[in-house]
Order: sequence, then structure tokens, then C-alpha cells
Amino acid sequence: MLLLAVVVLAMSWLGKAACLQEYRTADGVLALDWRNDRQYVAMCYSDTVPLYGLEGLADDGVPYRDAWFETRSDGTRVERWMEYPVLTGFFQYLNAQLTDGWQWLAERLPLPTALDVVVYFNMTAFWLSAAWLTVVWAVLRLRPDRPWDAALVALSPLALVHVFTNFDALTVALATGALLALRRDRPGWAGVLIGLGAAAKLYPLLLLVPILLVGWRRRSDGGLVRAGWATGAAVAAWTAVNLPVALAWPRGWAEFFLLNRTRPADPDSIWYSLSWFTGWAGFDGPLVDGAPPTILNAITAVLMVLAVAAVAWLALRAPQPPAVAELAFLCVAAFLLVNKVWSPQYSLWLVPLAVLAIPRWRLLLGWMVIDALVWVPRMYQYLGVADKGLPMEPFLVTVLVRDAVVVALCVLVVRQILRRGRDTAPDPVWPPATRVAART
Repeated sequence: MLLLAVVVLAMSWLGKAACLQEYRTADGVLALDWRNDRQYVAMCYSDTVPLYGLEGLADDGVPYRDAWFETRSDGTRVERWMEYPVLTGFFQYLNAQLTDGWQWLAERLPLPTALDVVVYFNMTAFWLSAAWLTVVWAVLRLRPDRPWDAALVALSPLALVHVFTNFDALTVALATGALLALRRDRPGWAGVLIGLGAAAKLYPLLLLVPILLVGWRRRSDGGLVRAGWATGAAVAAWTAVNLPVALAWPRGWAEFFLLNRTRPADPDSIWYSLSWFTGWAGFDGPLVDGAPPTILNAITAVLMVLAVAAVAWLALRAPQPPAVAELAFLCVAAFLLVNKVWSPQYSLWLVPLAVLAIPRWRLLLGWMVIDALVWVPRMYQYLGVADKGLPMEPFLVTVLVRDAVVVALCVLVVRQILRRGRDTAPDPVWPPATRVAART
């Protein structure tokens, strides 16, 4: 399984390699070759490359402590800070420091080298590859009787396209590791990994919802105690990572939350498609640059609360206790569907959860292919029709098709939960009853 994943990761790196090529400018300076919108034409774009320069990492800036200035289209300069959660921010900083160290050694030893940003991308890709290998390994340990589930994660088209698009593989590894820790009846460690995952991207906190719900359904076997341990450990781990940064550099730490509050609906969201195809100005109407979409924020929050309430009702009314992965898939999918942002690499969040929740590899592979193909019109619509790109409509149609497929998978999971009889396969995440009973 790991070898299959290594092959896919190598292919994924090669897919980004077109954006790592260099050339010499007219004055002989070596530069990154993103001329003529290469990053879109070759579909090799990765956030890692521009963020290295934009977020001050190339200038040895310390995340959350040091700011930089961004010039807007109207010529005004705006102060900016690291826009990612703490663990992801320092993950980027670590790779920047490793890049400096590698370049220092390359000046003294016969080591291969390149532009700083290229070395930085490769440093980041190394750790993201290790993270995705961890995801494959954890799924195989969770489902040792179904090795093809781990093979589906290893060979996922979404991993092929997006494992190096951003830093989400790190978060997915922590979240999947938390599920494995819970399976091994280590709820405290599961909570720690969830808290660390939430310190990298917030979505792992959603895993606490199914853990609490399944814990309630299995309270006679000590389920509530384990759910409580996991929740408490998650809060403690998240606080331990965030509190020192929040106290030392409160303005930089708050940037992630401020940015997400002020972001409008992204083109990948259903809200943008609704506005585009209907001409509707949105709940908040036209917004000036930097103004928060207050009503949209409130509506997405209410819809998410309603979605979690629906998942809770389903978990409590189901004939048998649902599987943790089933409820986790529903929660994360609901968050992506109603949220105002669905960055393409966010789909990686669903991969291990879907594989553990839906034992139908053909359906899952079909969804992954469709989801991965959204990348093609997304890249080419950035070019614009005047530069032989695509108009917005093909991209938005693929987004809506992707959303419809995810909704269909959610319906399948709900149907699976409601129709489960007495004889059912064991939950691949919750610890076996015999182990729970022995520890109790």
C-alpha cells in the first residue's frame, strides 16, 4: 500500500514540476519560470510557491510576529499577517528554515540546489508525502480486513492532484491518526491528535461530534468516558499550541479568524454559483473591498448548526449505533457544502472518511475522479477567454456536479445508517466491545 502511495506521490510531484522550472532574465538573474501564466496552462499551481514570498518566509520573518504589506488594486497598502492556523504557520516556517540550512550546506558541499523557493517547495513536499503515507498506513490499520480501502486512499486521484496544492495533508494525517488512536482505545491520544489537527486546520474539531454521539449511544460500554477524554484532550492540545502565540502576538494570531470573517464566497462554493447563474447580488449585496459578508457568515453558521443537529438526530434515532466514520463524513461534507469556501485541496479531508464510511470503491473512485477534474476548468478560467482560457460557466458546472455527487454520497450514508439491522459489521474506528469491557 505504501509503495502504491509513493508512486502516486511521485506522479503528483511531477505534476507540479512544471512550476519549478527556472530561467535567466535579460540581466542574467535566475528566476522562477511562471511566464505566460505557466502555473495555469500547465495546471501545476501550488499555494506553497507564492506563499513563500508573500508571507515573509523568504525574508526570515517569524509567523504571527512579523507583518508584511500587500498592495491592492487601488494602490493602497494593507498590513497582512500569517493567514493560517498556528501549526500550519510554523510548519511553513520550519520548512523555510530547512531551506536556508540546505542552501548553506549546498554552498559548502556538492549538493543539488536551485532557487530558494524551489528548495522550499521540495522540503514541504517531503513532509506532505510523509503525512499522506501516514494516512494510508492508518487506514490500513483501521481496516486490515479490507486492504483495498487503503489502496483507494493511496491511489486517490485527489491525492494525485492536490496533495502538494496546499498543506492539508498534514491535517488529514493528524485527523486519521486520531481515528486510529481511538480504535486502539487511546481516547486521550485521539483527542491530542484532534487538537493538533485543529491547530493546523479547524476541521478536525468536527470529529468530536461523532465521537460524542457514538459515545452516548455506547454509554453502557464506557463510551461517554472515552468521548469525554477525547474532547478534553482535544481542547487542551489546541489551547497548548495556540495560547502562547495568542498571548505573545495577538494581532498576528487573530489574522486567520479575521480573514475568514471577511472573505466573500469563493468560486468553489455553492453560494458563488447561485449568484453567478441567477444574477443575485448575494445576501449582503455588493461589498466594498475588505468588508465582511455578515449575513452570509451568519447563514452559513446557522446551516452548519442545523446540519450538526440533523446528524445528532440521525445518530440518536438510528436502529444501531452508527459508525464514527459515517457521522464524521456527514459532518465534514456538510461543512464543505454549506461553507462559503471550498478550496480544492479541502476535498482531501473527505478521502479517508469516505473510504471508512462507504465500502463501495466504484462509487468512491467515481467521486474522486469528478472532484479531481474540477481542477482543470478551475485553472483555465483563471486565464480568461481572451488568453485562450475558459469562461467561468464550465468551472461552476463542474463544481455543482461535484457538490451533487457529495450530496449523493451523504444520502447513501444516511440510508446505510437507517437500514442497518442487528447483524452489522463492527465499527472500524470505535474500539471493540471486548476491549472496552476489559479496560472498564
